[in-house]
Amino acid sequence: QVQLVESGGGLVQAGGSLRLSCAASGRTVSMYVMGWFRQAPGKEREFVAVINWSGSSTLYANSVKGRFTISRDNAKNTVYLQMNSLKPEDTAVYYCAGGSYYSVEREAFGSWGQGTQVTVSS
Repeated sequence: QVQLVESGGGLVQAGGSLRLSCAASGRTVSMYVMGWFRQAPGKEREFVAVINWSGSSTLYANSVKGRFTISRDNAKNTVYLQMNSLKPEDTAVYYCAGGSYYSVEREAFGSWGQGTQVTVSS
């Protein structure tokens, strides 16, 4: 399995931006479909974005469409989530995930990072 480590979270004011990174080790990230999920306190973990192996195809949750951008640099074994126009409701722990299928379902992803906290103040 691939090991995933997220970074880049923090505290930001509403309207601000953050860029999350997910560094992979153990196996090359190009072998995996990569996704970002998030979990707010008291809520289930939810899909945010997914990118296919080559980076040619992406999907987003309606709640982040037009504000977030997922990308990958297979040469650097890293996946990114650029988050713009952040809102207080974006506050959550953000998780990077790797899987074998291009899917928005949590169950399709077998490798997970430990998560990084994103807090958006109003």
